[in-house]
Amino acid sequence: MATLNRADTTTTTANGGSGTTPAASVAIAMPSLPHPPLDADEFRRQGRLVVDFIADYYTRIDEYPVRPDVAPGFLARQLPEAAPARPEPDALAAALRDVRDLILPGVTHWQSPRHFAHFAATASNVGALGEALAAGLNVNPFTWAASPAATELEVVVTDWLGKALHLPESLLFSGGGGGTLLGTSCEAMLCTIVAARDRKLAEVGNERMGNLAVYGSDQTHFSFQKAARIAGIRRGNYLPGNDRGDHPDGGGRPSLRALRHAVAGAEAADSFSTNPHKWLLANMDCCALWVRRPAALTAALGTDHDVILKDPSAAQAQAQQGGAVVDYKDWQVALSRRFRALKLWFVLRCHGVEGLRGLVRAHVCMAAAFEAMVRADAPFEVPVPRQFALVCFRLRAAAAVVVGEKRARDGDEVAAAGNELNRRLLEAVNATGRVYMSSAVVGGVYILRCAIGNSLTEERHVREAWSVVQEQATAILAAATPTRSNGRTVRRARCDAETDVPTAQPLSLG
Repeated sequence: MATLNRADTTTTTANGGSGTTPAASVAIAMPSLPHPPLDADEFRRQGRLVVDFIADYYTRIDEYPVRPDVAPGFLARQLPEAAPARPEPDALAAALRDVRDLILPGVTHWQSPRHFAHFAATASNVGALGEALAAGLNVNPFTWAASPAATELEVVVTDWLGKALHLPESLLFSGGGGGTLLGTSCEAMLCTIVAARDRKLAEVGNERMGNLAVYGSDQTHFSFQKAARIAGIRRGNYLPGNDRGDHPDGGGRPSLRALRHAVAGAEAADSFSTNPHKWLLANMDCCALWVRRPAALTAALGTDHDVILKDPSAAQAQAQQGGAVVDYKDWQVALSRRFRALKLWFVLRCHGVEGLRGLVRAHVCMAAAFEAMVRADAPFEVPVPRQFALVCFRLRAAAAVVVGEKRARDGDEVAAAGNELNRRLLEAVNATGRVYMSSAVVGGVYILRCAIGNSLTEERHVREAWSVVQEQATAILAAATPTRSNGRTVRRARCDAETDVPTAQPLSLG
C-alpha cells in the first residue's frame, strides 16, 4: 500500500476568503504481481530445463535431416490463431515440448556437422553461455555512462581481436582508430558507406548526391548494393571496380598465420570488418568493425540533441583523463545496442587465440581434403581456386551435346545443359537430407559450394558429404540415356578432360 502526501489543500473560509489546511494522507492501492517475471529460484529451475534441452539437442543433432522437408505455412497450421490469455501450468516445459515436436522438425539445423551450404554460424559452450549472461544482465550500453564497464570491455576486446587478426595499428584504439561490435557486416557496410557519403558530400556539396557512386566486382556480396541503396546511392551508380575497396570483409578468417595474406592491403583501408560469429565461436550475432578515423563515423551517425543521454560525470571524467569517452550509439544506426563484448570476451578468455587458430586450421585442412577428392574424380572440376574452407565445384560442362547444330550453338547449349545438370545435382544432394550445400554463379557458370566450418564437423562428415555427391551424380548421369527430341539426337557426353587430374596429397595440420 502506498501513501500519497499532499502538502496542503485550498479551502474557502466563512467570510469568503481562502486559506490552507493540512491535507489528509491519501492511500493508493498498488497492484502486486502474482508471478514475478524475475525470480531467482524459478530462474534456476527453468534455466536447467533450457540448458538440458540444448545439450540433448546437440547430442542428437545428427539424427535430424539438415534441411527440413516442409512447405510454407506448415507451422501456422499447428499453432493457435491467437496468443493464450493466461499461461498453462508449467508453461515453459510445455513450450519446450512444442519446440521439440513442432519447431525442430521445421528448422534448418545450422549447427549440424553436415551443414555445408553457407559460412557457418559457429557455436561454442562459452559463446552460448556468454550470450545467456549478457541477456541476463540485460544492459543497454548506448553510451559510456549507460554502462561504463560494457563500453570499456568492448574497447578492450576489439583491440584484442584486431591484434589477433594482425590488423594495422592505425585501425585499433591503441593507434588512433577504433573498433565496435555490431550485429552483422551488413550493418558495418551501411555505417561505413554513410560515413564515406557524408565525407564526400562535405567536399563536393549536397546537391551532388545523385552523382555519388560505389564500386565493387561481380563477386562483391549483394548486401553491399543493398546498403548503398539504403544510403541513397542510385541503383545505376554501382560500378565495376576492385573487390577489395576501402572496406574489406574478413569473415573471421585471417586468424591463422598461414592465411595472413587475407588482410594484405588493410593498412590502406579506411575500415575493416569481420564476423566472429562465422568462424570464431562467438554465436550469432557478433560483427567487429574497425575504422581508421572514428570521427568520420561519429560525424555521420552521431546525435546532436540527446540531452537526456548526456551525463555530466562522463564529460568531467573525459576532461580529467584527457581521453575521449566512447559513446557507441554514435558508431551505429540504432541507439540501443547489446552487450556483445561480454560474449566475445568469454570466447577469447576460454579458447585463446591459439585455440581459435587451431579450429580454423582444422577446417581449412578438411576443405583441402574435400578439394583433393573432387579433383581426383574425373567427371568433376574445381572451376575456381579454393578459398580458406570454401570449395566450389561442379560436374564438367560437357554433360550433354546437341548434335546437328552449328558449333557456336553447340557451345551455348552445352554450357546451359551443364548448368542445368549441376542445378539438378544440388537439388538431389540436398533432397537426401544427409548433406546441405548451396550454389553460386561465377562468370555465367553454375557451381556448387561446400563451406566447411561448423563446430561439430569432423573429417568423417566431409567424406560422407563427398560420397553423397558422387552417389547423386552417378544416378543423374545414368538417367541421361540417349533420346530423340525434335529430330535432334541428344546423347551423354564423355568427360572432356579425364587426364591431368591432380593426385590427392596427404594433408598436415601443422
